[in-house]
Amino acid sequence: MRRADYWTRQKKRLEVRLILFALVTLISVAAFGTINLNEKRASYERRRQELEDQIAEEEQRTLEIEELKKYMETKKFVEEIAKERLGLVYEDEILFKAKE
Repeated sequence: MRRADYWTRQKKRLEVRLILFALVTLISVAAFGTINLNEKRASYERRRQELEDQIAEEEQRTLEIEELKKYMETKKFVEEIAKERLGLVYEDEILFKAKE
């Protein structure tokens, strides 16, 4: 075997090994990157769902506030507040108080 053939063959083997190593490294990095991206996607999906739930809760709360606002504009609400907090009654109304 000639010496030049030996070195050429060794050089080609080294080149193939380096290419294989580069491919394995590239595939490994891509695989870990994919795993990381999937974890982030799942995290973002959970956060999106939490935010959607918060939006639904706030929309429900807004409806309740609107209903309360409408109720507070009624005569019945004003009468209740006047009776409860201020102790006011109509002129023809009789008020009974329990002895303590």
